[in-house]
Amino acid sequence: MIERYRRWFQYEQDAHAKVLASLETVHEDRRGEDFQRAVDLCAHIMAARRLWLHRFGILDQGEPDLFPRGVDPASLPALMEQTHALWSEYLENATDDGIARTFDYTAVDGQRFRSVIEDILTQLFGHSLYHRGQIASLVARCGGEPAVTDFVYHTREPIQPVPRSDGAPG
Repeated sequence: MIERYRRWFQYEQDAHAKVLASLETVHEDRRGEDFQRAVDLCAHIMAARRLWLHRFGILDQGEPDLFPRGVDPASLPALMEQTHALWSEYLENATDDGIARTFDYTAVDGQRFRSVIEDILTQLFGHSLYHRGQIASLVARCGGEPAVTDFVYHTREPIQPVPRSDGAPG
């Protein structure tokens, strides 16, 4: 199972790079409220990833602000790079037995819960997918070019058409 999450994480890194590039397609004079929401959502995705590392007991920098506002777009590349580096290290050392374990944590509202790490990993990927869709809509609303981040675009391999025996294209 851990190999699947490592693969998904490689996809997620690629998708986040595409999202950053899509933000750059928004012209300066169109970078208003919707653009800032898109930037803040990018920061929120990273904050959620850091929060779970904190809850796993891996990141000891205190709980991050889960819903940052007014994030400087110029800070996003470094934030993503740092967050991806932390997760790369975590996933590199993770095992199937490790992600099958349960752990206790306190939710944002103060309630205590127990979850399986694998379930949280699945949640994080779904969470990112959801918010990348929102970001794509906001970028389009701002006149930019939304990123195409569907998983299939990351995984598919082009093939050459097989020529037909009658000489027509395959």
